[in-house]
Amino acid sequence: MGTEIRTFYSMKELSDSLTKGLSQYRNLSEDYGEWLGSLLRTCQETHKNEGWIQKTATMSKNMRGPPKKTADTPHDGKKKKEGKSKKDRASCWVQTGDILLCSTEQGEAEILFEAIEDINRKIQSLDRFKSTLQQLERIGLGKNVSYIVLFKNDVPEKLVLQTRDNKQAVENYKFEARFTVPARKR
Repeated sequence: MGTEIRTFYSMKELSDSLTKGLSQYRNLSEDYGEWLGSLLRTCQETHKNEGWIQKTATMSKNMRGPPKKTADTPHDGKKKKEGKSKKDRASCWVQTGDILLCSTEQGEAEILFEAIEDINRKIQSLDRFKSTLQQLERIGLGKNVSYIVLFKNDVPEKLVLQTRDNKQAVENYKFEARFTVPARKR
């Protein structure tokens, strides 16, 4: 989504939002993982002797640990200055303006690996933020406090605590309604 500032009026509301985000990213990572697995199985049958299948398997093993940038995939659309990976990318990717284009299964596998890696980084960041928030809650933070959070690419980066007066909070959220029913003629 980009950069966004959100205000939460309770620790529970903020925690629930983080839990929801974590769940969405985990589901997305699982879906992309299944898509990638299916693609790799199909490609293994059709491209048995090509070397890129082995490279994608290596990328898959690297993803199981902490996310790492691999030399075989382009990041942020920038080309690496490495001999073999530059040749491989040149055969698969074509630069058109600010976009890299590809029409092969190798390109599809690369973008899936990059997406999964990025999603896993977001999951780790959300987990760390949530655990830090839980630590703050254990020490008593949370009563009469609003939380203003800076999100960059759906990951919370900064938190501003704003104390609020209970009397002011009650007045700000006072609900008033009137209900009238017209008299019916008989």
